[in-house]
Amino acid sequence: VSALKKAKRFRVHIFLATSKIHLKYKFKKKEEEILELAKKATRLTRNLCEDIEFSPEDATRTERDFLFKIIETAIKEGAKTINIPDTVGYSYPQEIYSLISDILNNVVNINKAIISIHCHDDLGMAVANSLSAVLAGAKQIHCTINGIGERAGNASLEEVVMAIKTRRDVFVDSYTQVNTKEIYRTSRLVSTLTGFIVPPNKAIVGRNAFRHESGIHQDAILKRRITYEIINPKEIGIEKSELVLGKHSGRHALAKRLKDLGFKLGERKIDLIFKKFKELADKKKEVFDDDLIALVEEEIRERKKLYELVSVRVTTGTDMIPQATVRIRYKRKNYQATSFGDGPVDACYKAIDKITKIKPKLISYKLEAITKGKDAQGLVRVEIFYKGKNVMGSALSTDILEASVKAYLDALNKII
Repeated sequence: VSALKKAKRFRVHIFLATSKIHLKYKFKKKEEEILELAKKATRLTRNLCEDIEFSPEDATRTERDFLFKIIETAIKEGAKTINIPDTVGYSYPQEIYSLISDILNNVVNINKAIISIHCHDDLGMAVANSLSAVLAGAKQIHCTINGIGERAGNASLEEVVMAIKTRRDVFVDSYTQVNTKEIYRTSRLVSTLTGFIVPPNKAIVGRNAFRHESGIHQDAILKRRITYEIINPKEIGIEKSELVLGKHSGRHALAKRLKDLGFKLGERKIDLIFKKFKELADKKKEVFDDDLIALVEEEIRERKKLYELVSVRVTTGTDMIPQATVRIRYKRKNYQATSFGDGPVDACYKAIDKITKIKPKLISYKLEAITKGKDAQGLVRVEIFYKGKNVMGSALSTDILEASVKAYLDALNKII
């Protein structure tokens, strides 16, 4: 609470499990005891903060009468928002609609609070359930960028927002204050920072969301976009550009395109990105918008660079064991090691482990092409495990091996 006091508007969210399953196996308490805990917790929080949100955890599997009672108690003690969690993603839309309606009709003081909904995607219905709750009377939705969250994730913010915006005929009285033109870039940034790749077929922000492969679809789209597109890509910040950048493009052209893409960057940042752009343009014939976005994302991320790649050399073939020699810089000194491995990337990582003496466990390795073509940039994401912690690292390059080594070093730099 003390940490939040400088905020213009702050809220404390408290929650307490209420289903019989949780009461029996997690708390080993009776309903009366849980009710008393809810009362005390809300009352204590009220003395510290005026804006309280209360969640009866696992609400969708809680007995209705007890749920009504604990909600009424929380509101009586000062809760201004009542959040209804579908904690394990068990419900379907009709159930959620019925539950919210029942709460509105059976909790006597519900008019003193806002109803919120919090849905998980275990059965793939988090967005549908959230929207159903809104139709029933909920005024707030818990959602996340790209739907990231526990297990199968939470309701996807971009899907919820664009559904409400696109289907104004259904959500007549509902609106959000989300600037939808920031959705695509925010999705990309969150993906880069978390290491969770957005599936190509992901609604709204997936790479294929606005791509049309069928000849019939393409013909219709060229005649009139609304034949197969219910959302204009520009609404979520995807701008189509006729400007092709290459090795002969200057700083001014780059700065203009970055501005058109929605980036507000200072002169120093533009200089740094321009340097990387020129390096990339020397390797690629054409630099696409996705390349530029990736360059900006790389630059704005804060990175510790205790270990830096100086050079990497690999010898491999179908009739030999791959061998890698890696040279890295650490505290202004260069260190080199050579190692064999089960593939060139594995050999590189083993060589690095020889130098650093850290030897983490590699949990995952993912490679994603940023653009099309043989000269496309490759984005490598790795996850390593060391001393009880999982750490993500990522790097970008037209050279997959270079990106792989830099991503591994990026992860190592985060644990030292």
